[in-house]
Amino acid sequence: MKIITNTSELKSVCEDLAKGEFVTVDTEFLRESTFWPELCLIQVASPTDLNNGEAYIIDPLASGMDLAPFFDLMGNEDVVKVFHAARQDVEIIYKLGNLIPHPIFDTQIAAMVCSYGDSISYDQLVFRIVGERIDKSSRFTDWKRRPLTEKQLNYAAADVTHLRDVYLSLKSSLEEQDRTSWVNEEMDILTSPSTYEMLPENAWRRLKLRVRKPRDLQMLKNLAQWREETAQSKDVPRGRVLKDDAIYEIASNPPKSIGDLGRYRGLARGFDKNRYGDALLEVVKATNEIPKDNLPKLPKPKQQPEGCSAATEMIKLLLKLVADKHGVAPKILATVDDIEKIAADDTADVRALSGWRFKVFGEKALKLKQGKLAIGYLNRKIQLIDLDTGSEIKDDVAQAAE
Repeated sequence: MKIITNTSELKSVCEDLAKGEFVTVDTEFLRESTFWPELCLIQVASPTDLNNGEAYIIDPLASGMDLAPFFDLMGNEDVVKVFHAARQDVEIIYKLGNLIPHPIFDTQIAAMVCSYGDSISYDQLVFRIVGERIDKSSRFTDWKRRPLTEKQLNYAAADVTHLRDVYLSLKSSLEEQDRTSWVNEEMDILTSPSTYEMLPENAWRRLKLRVRKPRDLQMLKNLAQWREETAQSKDVPRGRVLKDDAIYEIASNPPKSIGDLGRYRGLARGFDKNRYGDALLEVVKATNEIPKDNLPKLPKPKQQPEGCSAATEMIKLLLKLVADKHGVAPKILATVDDIEKIAADDTADVRALSGWRFKVFGEKALKLKQGKLAIGYLNRKIQLIDLDTGSEIKDDVAQAAE
């Protein structure tokens, strides 16, 4: 393990790492008191056949540190960047380096199609593949504090050294089962800029639509946008500006004056006197001035066709059976929302009805709906029966991957 505290060392290390086929990557950050994550540490490790598999701890808080060489490595198309549960790490790199690492490999996603269950943690995956127990006592440490202890450094290094063996094992398993293409779609999502864009005008989509009138909906949208813009510009958590419950309260019963702000249970005491009170009232006033004809329409409640509830439950059972049979996590095949849409519409625009997911699960879901497939209990096991032939469906993994 080597600690990197200056740009010249970082440049040399990254040039060496660029010679390898892959590099394992992890970050340590804090986000409790800020909107944007505060990067405190970067860990990288080379393959064991490069530099004796050295692990490097990069200190982004070191005086004069320029992370440009690290970002160059992250953008190197010849080197696979390996993460576990990559989304937050990639978000940080995208924010600070204005790039998304590519190509990448997320071991948590790969594990979902390699019989390791749904969203397995890193330490559990390491134990199951490598047989090592990771000391988790430093997980919630203050990574901004310097100097870092030997225990903290060892914990940080373990996040990338064991990751090499995990990656190689999962990569081999995917290739043996012809499932590499199964995870590529998920990696495409992780490397899409749209995954990490937090546009204030879309902030309302994170909220539940607890409104009954068009103007209430517009108020909710505008309040959410104002909160997002304020939180981002001030670099404070959303809840420090305005909690979700307060948005719901104000959208349904907007204040008429600064004094009214004191009556909302969702607002912190003294909100009417702090820097946000006047700005919030401006949002309310502007929303109230929007002409009625320009207000958004309330979304209509979903009207499920008759029988959809029963079909949904049957397809959920099918999903569990198919996932168990192929050794994959159910949610990699279909979400609850996917299932509800399939139950209502044979041509639903969901991932489960296209590509490899259709061959593995979607096609069977449609046949089940159409009365062409049955679920039976024969010979002490649950079986899928093709009603056209009367025989058990025995498609294997290789056939599904074709």
